[in-house]
Amino acid sequence: MIRIRIPKERVGALIGKEGSIKSKIEELTGANLKIDSKTGEVEISFPKEIDDPLIPIKVERIIRAIGRGFSPEKALDLLSDDYVLEIIDLRAIFGDNKNAIRRIKGRIIGEGGKARLYIEKRTGAKISVYGHTVSIIGRYYNVIPAKEAIMALIEGKSHSSAYRRMEKEIAQLKEAQFAEKRLLGE
Repeated sequence: MIRIRIPKERVGALIGKEGSIKSKIEELTGANLKIDSKTGEVEISFPKEIDDPLIPIKVERIIRAIGRGFSPEKALDLLSDDYVLEIIDLRAIFGDNKNAIRRIKGRIIGEGGKARLYIEKRTGAKISVYGHTVSIIGRYYNVIPAKEAIMALIEGKSHSSAYRRMEKEIAQLKEAQFAEKRLLGE
């Protein structure tokens, strides 16, 4: 049995209209979700034997992603083996300095959401800025450059510098993928 706590205000997103999201997660994974809407605690259990040993980890990640502000549709991408969830806790970097956290969240989102949208478009990853965290969902090779850009912004680099760092990472990953395909003879 796995226990996770998500923000109370995200419980509705996890349950869905008339329990539709909860039911969908249970149906797709074989999990049984017990959700306490007062505390935000979610208990995950598996009444039947499951074929995929990664399913418990995937279910936990899906619930964490919804708790960190992602839509259930985006979070369900985590059922795929090549999708990952990366969570950056801004409190670990800035402590309880609410002003610094608010400022950095604003830099990551950008004016009118432009910065976040640009990073998402260039990398193919999805980004959620929620509470004291910045979360990324995507294929591993999409999450790496997105995280590079976000970390550059957190470090105080200019947006153009952060984007250059991201583009460099994208180019290196494409080169590595190309070399891998050549080695495999694809």
